[in-house]
Amino acid sequence: QVQLVESGGGLVQPGGSLRLSCAASGSIFSIPAMDWYRQAPGKQRELVAASTSGGSTDYADSVKGRFPISRDNAKNTVYLQMNSLKPEDTAVYYCNAAIRQRDGLGTRIYESVYWGQGTQVTVSS
Repeated sequence: QVQLVESGGGLVQPGGSLRLSCAASGSIFSIPAMDWYRQAPGKQRELVAASTSGGSTDYADSVKGRFPISRDNAKNTVYLQMNSLKPEDTAVYYCNAAIRQRDGLGTRIYESVYWGQGTQVTVSS
């Protein structure tokens, strides 16, 4: 039904930049929220950056000023521009979205949470 497909991860040197993308596809009515999480080895998954369809954003303290999040609502896509990357940013990055869909009869709208498959970001010299 709904898929989140991420792209843009890879290996980068400290101080470098990467841009992650996450595109939602399927039967979508609206997407109130699209966020980025990350999980480093041996650590819990943590919220990195959050965005709403209205344009509000929020960030983890560790990435404020370095990782701006943006959305293209027409394309159902969220981006994470990662600048000034540090070795401690190494993790698998996951897209998360709250997606509203119509039911089969088209009479009710319901909301579900979806996760992308994850994309590896490695910051190393």
